[in-house]
Amino acid sequence: MRDVVNISLPKEMTLAVEKMVKKEGFSTKSEFFRYIIREKLEEEDLYRRVQISEAEFKAGKGKLLKSLADLD
Repeated sequence: MRDVVNISLPKEMTLAVEKMVKKEGFSTKSEFFRYIIREKLEEEDLYRRVQISEAEFKAGKGKLLKSLADLD
């Protein structure tokens, strides 16, 4: 199921979006915005996982690797 979300953009931004849609080969503006939102969500998830890893490392749960062989 999909929800419809309407956004209002300044004219310059609308023109830039339309240009990007054509340049990058998106079939619609909706496809373009879904792509951007997915990218942002993935970025946020990666940031969250890095923060968790840093906290674990600071708590002494990490392992300092000196070479790829240490991964085993």
